[in-house]
Amino acid sequence: MQIESSWKEVLKDEFKKPYFTELREWVRERYKSTIVYPPAKQIFNAFDLCPFDNVKVVILGQDPYHGPGQAHGLCFSVLEGVPFPPSLQNIFKEIQDDLKKPIPKSGNLSYLAKQGVFLLNATLTVEKDKAGSHQNKGWEIFTDAVISTLAEKKSNLVFLLWGSFAGKKEILIPPNKHLVLKSAHPSPLSAYRGFLGNKHFSKTNEYLISAGKQSIDW
Repeated sequence: MQIESSWKEVLKDEFKKPYFTELREWVRERYKSTIVYPPAKQIFNAFDLCPFDNVKVVILGQDPYHGPGQAHGLCFSVLEGVPFPPSLQNIFKEIQDDLKKPIPKSGNLSYLAKQGVFLLNATLTVEKDKAGSHQNKGWEIFTDAVISTLAEKKSNLVFLLWGSFAGKKEILIPPNKHLVLKSAHPSPLSAYRGFLGNKHFSKTNEYLISAGKQSIDW
């Protein structure tokens, strides 16, 4: 697997399982026969930019963006020059309101990944203009294993679970070992029902500092 070395080691048994072999072959065929996002070399970008030992915060999305030039392997993130999708707009709005920080000019969240924010989508690939097209093919089994591995092998992580889909992953996280913060999703359909005003970013930093870790420059 073309994935950062510490993740390759910690997930080595997962990569050997039959479901993952089948998933890999299926995804490879989809890239050959249709347009799939993100570009193949960026499927594991979240892992490559945030090695296992560096993870302090986990943000879970569901699907990559399915429009041209958007997805690059980090949930909610887009490359420089790409207009902010609505959910990302609301994330930046909450950071601004919570921490009094200006809204960035770029929607590329690599700066967070490099600080230890693991920006994981539950499904790592999607076909152009077909939301959810690669769900239930095996990616969710893999990313559940990733979450479980983090929760088991590390301590004092912060899991930001936004929306009902992400919230269901709380079952994978042992209580009293990590901080789990749940709220509505930042989508415009739900952001005003509890995402905006949740103060998850300041709460995350307070917890990290209390655990003797460096806070995140959101």
